[in-house]
Amino acid sequence: MAGCLVHSSLRIGELAEHAGCAVETIRYYERIGLLPEARRSAANYRLYSSVHAEQLCFIRRCRSLDMSLDEISTLLALRSSSNRHCQEIEQVVSNHLSHVQARIEELEMLRDQLTELHACCGTEQEGESCAILTRLERHSTDQPSSSTEASSSTAHIDGAH
Repeated sequence: MAGCLVHSSLRIGELAEHAGCAVETIRYYERIGLLPEARRSAANYRLYSSVHAEQLCFIRRCRSLDMSLDEISTLLALRSSSNRHCQEIEQVVSNHLSHVQARIEELEMLRDQLTELHACCGTEQEGESCAILTRLERHSTDQPSSSTEASSSTAHIDGAH
């Protein structure tokens, strides 16, 4: 995403290279309505304008902040609205920030669990049972060894890694 200003029509591969993303990503963004459909050349090639390039760069910046496609869609709608209010835009960012903070807390709990698991490893000799595997093989009906493990065993955020 070195520069987002484009002055001529681009084919999809050129736009993808310019924005630093895959061609299929551009097609997907078009399919779901994040990018307007490109006009077609006489040879039926998609041709993208500077408006497409700028909007794609905006989407890529939002994705680099880990915003969801729904959040990006909302921001794009607010961005193109003549009645946009900064308060609505700020609310999207504020909600996303809360989500990120929750993920950070989840990851910190995960780090604590893994640190505890790693620390339980002793210097067992070959043929002896591995403390890490023993802990991982423990049935879910067993009591967790710490409050951190108990509180985060169901709190892990899907798709966080």
